[in-house]
Amino acid sequence: MNHLKLWLLINTFFITIITTQTLLAENQIPTTLDGPFKPVTRRFDPSLRRGSDDLPMNHPRLKKNATSNFPEQISIAISSPTSMWVSWVTGEAQIGSDVIPLDPASVASEVWYGKESGKYESRGKGNSTVYTQLYPFEGLSNYTSGIIHHVRIDGLEPGTKYFYKCGDSSIPAMSEEHVFETLPLPSPNAYPHRIAIIGDLGLTSNSSTTIDHVIVNDPSMILMVGDLTYANQYLTTGGKGAPCYSCAFPDAPIRETYQPRWDGWGRFMEPLISSSPMMVIEGNHEIEPQVSGITFKSYLTRYAVPSEESGSNSNFYYSFDAGGIHFVMLGAYVDYNSTGAQYSWLKQDLNQVDRAKTPWLVAAWHPPWYNSYSSHYQEFECMRQEMEALLYQYRVDIVFSGHVHAYERMNRVYNYTLDACGPVYITVGDGGNIEKVDVDHADEPGNCPSAGDNIPEFGGVCHINFSSGPAEGKFCWDKQPEWSAFRESSFGHGILEVVNSTYALWTWHRNQDIYKDDSHGDQIYVVRQPELCIASTLEVIS
Repeated sequence: MNHLKLWLLINTFFITIITTQTLLAENQIPTTLDGPFKPVTRRFDPSLRRGSDDLPMNHPRLKKNATSNFPEQISIAISSPTSMWVSWVTGEAQIGSDVIPLDPASVASEVWYGKESGKYESRGKGNSTVYTQLYPFEGLSNYTSGIIHHVRIDGLEPGTKYFYKCGDSSIPAMSEEHVFETLPLPSPNAYPHRIAIIGDLGLTSNSSTTIDHVIVNDPSMILMVGDLTYANQYLTTGGKGAPCYSCAFPDAPIRETYQPRWDGWGRFMEPLISSSPMMVIEGNHEIEPQVSGITFKSYLTRYAVPSEESGSNSNFYYSFDAGGIHFVMLGAYVDYNSTGAQYSWLKQDLNQVDRAKTPWLVAAWHPPWYNSYSSHYQEFECMRQEMEALLYQYRVDIVFSGHVHAYERMNRVYNYTLDACGPVYITVGDGGNIEKVDVDHADEPGNCPSAGDNIPEFGGVCHINFSSGPAEGKFCWDKQPEWSAFRESSFGHGILEVVNSTYALWTWHRNQDIYKDDSHGDQIYVVRQPELCIASTLEVIS
């Protein structure tokens, strides 16, 4: 069986290489085959704003327009190649010292859908819930959400446009019509049209530019790699967000959050994510601890992910297929040790991937393992040491992360060593949040963090000095690391366009480039080499 898989992979490679050569002949875009590249730094343009203020809650893109029990904050997410999650919120959220949760059973959860506008031949029903965020301290406010609905609609045809409404038809309180297109079935010859990658978005004017730019780029789906709303940059009394929470609120009894920002974010995102499925993974700003020790309540309640469908039974990590791509979404803020449940699930999930059907293997989590900025430098070294070998053995092609508020693309790397079979790691933690863009590099004089800096909010500390190579014996490099191919400080988003089973075009779209025709910040073809990099995978599978 393993030899058959190898033959299919090599056969597919040679079939696609002819069309790929034609494609490359018409373009001068570099490929990873041309690497490893000499490290490049594009310096921060001081004419650009490093950050911007958060949008106020009465901003037209954040304020509530739905009345009574009509749906708002509508979003969709992939459940399986033939099913989709539809989520929305009804009713009034409450914030104050005394809040009374709404009754989820008071409003039904229905989705009407069909392949023609205005003709809804199918119906789906789901469940609903509410959550509370409690802070029993004088001067702080509690919160209880509106009713959050999740409906899984099944029996969808791949590559097909569907029209849908959601709500409660008995009231009646149904939404306006929305439309989405399902993705292709797993196949080496079928891929999503365009995939947007966004991290650390927030709700600033820069965030608005990012989302406007994404909408113009018309993605088939969105990968949101953590830190969605930055609701925890506020006290629950509301007011102005703080780029530095501990600086603005040094006497706060707990790092609590202003939960209405989640509602504003849902309205802000609805024009995009009601038609393009958004796949989320948690970041550190989603932790949102309550006094009782409860964490991640907003993240876990508001957005549906295919956890059960992928066998993980945890919304903190899961996987899904989108055409010929298998996505693995990992949790950095839950147990990632090799003895834990997530690692066990990951190994089983990777072992089940059929690279003849889904040649591309893409992973995503919030904090990057490879990062040459001072911010968060080596912060999640423990996670890298636990999991990197497994991802390398199974030949993960690309890894997306956020957390660092800047853009960085790595050369193919494994264990800090250039490796033609290692993944291409890409950091996109600069969607536009209030904490501003990062500009300091750890390799520059005076910018190397101390070993006591960059302590993770979860897990241990495993900072290391490099044991070999140009930085041997040092904690920081004294020049841009050889594994860092390109870095720049800018807000924006990325677009991944998979061409065939071996070639995928990656483009970094800076926010300032929305005003220019055919302009971008970084672009490269990521090239798989199954004929070179398959042996280790087959050994593991066998």
